[in-house]
Amino acid sequence: MNKTAIILGAIFTLFFCGNCKKSGNDGGTNPVDPVGTNDMEMWLTKPDQSVLLQKQTQVLSFTTNTNSFPTIDVDSSQAYQQVEGFGYTLTGGSASLINHMDATSKAALLNELFGSASNSIGISYLRVSIGASDLSSSVFSYDDMPVGQTDPTLANFSLSQDLTDLVPVLKQILLINPNIKILGSPWSAPVWMKSNGSSVGGSLLTAWYGVYAKYFVKYIQAMQTNGIPIHAITIQNEPENPNNNPSMAMTASEQALFVKNYLGPEFQAAGITTKIIVWDHNCDNPGYPTTILGDAAAYPYVDGSAFHLYGGDISALSTVHDAYPDKNLYFTEQWTSATGNFGGDLQWHVKNVIIGSMRNWSKNALEWNLANDPSFGPHTPGGCTECKGALTINGSGVTRNVAYYNVAHASKFVPAGSYRIASNSSGNISNVAFKTPSGKKVLIAVNNGGTAQGFNIKYKGKWVFTSLSAGEVATYIW
Repeated sequence: MNKTAIILGAIFTLFFCGNCKKSGNDGGTNPVDPVGTNDMEMWLTKPDQSVLLQKQTQVLSFTTNTNSFPTIDVDSSQAYQQVEGFGYTLTGGSASLINHMDATSKAALLNELFGSASNSIGISYLRVSIGASDLSSSVFSYDDMPVGQTDPTLANFSLSQDLTDLVPVLKQILLINPNIKILGSPWSAPVWMKSNGSSVGGSLLTAWYGVYAKYFVKYIQAMQTNGIPIHAITIQNEPENPNNNPSMAMTASEQALFVKNYLGPEFQAAGITTKIIVWDHNCDNPGYPTTILGDAAAYPYVDGSAFHLYGGDISALSTVHDAYPDKNLYFTEQWTSATGNFGGDLQWHVKNVIIGSMRNWSKNALEWNLANDPSFGPHTPGGCTECKGALTINGSGVTRNVAYYNVAHASKFVPAGSYRIASNSSGNISNVAFKTPSGKKVLIAVNNGGTAQGFNIKYKGKWVFTSLSAGEVATYIW
């Protein structure tokens, strides 16, 4: 047992109890129940994986007894952004692996991921690629042409490459959760529209801006025909990363021009209500989305900005929010590495991706790929070889990896339609609080310190004492 945790438990006993009875068993950090009623659930994940998203049995009771431990004050009278959901990117590779499971295993997995039962984690938001991503088994767009040929009327447009796995899996998911939100992101335009005629790098030729806007419309309409509503699109995945396969570079001024003169008007003319989101890249360049939002003609068409965190600081989202508070923020991608450490990735991702994005106004929080095989495939030639999915799927067998728990600590307890509410940072405990549509309060917390930390969760003048050992993640519900 952790020596610091034992000391915390002893201190708590002296402050609170006197002769009150024992209740529960949480390793000695909160061994007593001065009131005797269980007011709060606690779900815990430990960095050594000995406990994985497990409901704890100790009694957590609100009291008015004072102590000197740090206090997290949760205030539901102060509400911020409404949450649209938590989830992953359902890559083409992820869809293929899921779709090739046996029917019983596939149904059980999809219900676990997207259902609302007690054994489900309630994923409420998915990102998909428009055409191939680098975690597809091959490179393709929805309008590929022989070298030297073009298709200005998009007569060759087809979802055929995604009709085998992605579309069928999405249809099954929508049967489980008809309200799930789906975001589409392209890794590249068709190569015949690009300056270098390659799937890697290059830029969109100005002459094809109008046709590419129609390409987005055709995509949204074709998915809708298949029963799949596209809630939002980003214009280009990582527009400042021209090295992936596929990839395409796009400057802020080019994206602003595309939005105001082509994509926005084309959506309007076609009656498309799908949201247009800009940027979709790292937190080290908030000037990119603010450049677009600063264009008065582009501004009305843009719903908001999306971010990743391979560079910069998560506070960049607040920088953009403060400049344009009427526009939404989204967090759309963060990978976990094949060479990563479970405890380190758990702590960093929950602190930054889940808690950090939400405390900085994001309406969603998405980890990268949902699933891959034991060799970290499928991927394109030159695509990511070390991206570790939330799931490893081997035939019909499933292993749950760290990204599964990073997201599940939020998705299982904070449904779409919840609001972030006020909570202060205290001690080494990073946290974020929510009020759900049913009125429950949820606090997600991680101990970023090197030792156990006792703390209070205060709500409406009363508080619960609890503690987390170093690197532990907990979700509290009351």
